[in-house]
Amino acid sequence: MAIETFTWPTQSGDAPDITYRVRSSQFGDGYKQIVGDGLNNKRASYPITFTGPRPSVLLLMAFLDRHAGSKAFLWTTPLGELGLFTCDKPVPMPIGGGMFKVTATFNQAFHP
Repeated sequence: MAIETFTWPTQSGDAPDITYRVRSSQFGDGYKQIVGDGLNNKRASYPITFTGPRPSVLLLMAFLDRHAGSKAFLWTTPLGELGLFTCDKPVPMPIGGGMFKVTATFNQAFHP
């Protein structure tokens, strides 16, 4: 089965959370050694917002439901980098006039 692509136009939420996972050892003479932890030690998560009419939000939610928080999808970050992401907590909210706002956080995923 092909990997699906998230194509809805999103507004960037807050700043992304980018973390480098490292291991460090502190030695008695003040020397400290730091190395990257694993092959994919950079992790990123992006808060996003989508605002649209009910039919568009239903399609977006159906897409996220198919992936159920565990199956990765393709998405292009605000910096234009295509990557694999998961989303485990989408929040659809009515804002009036038949319009809805969906907030979510896309977490970077990696190939097994």
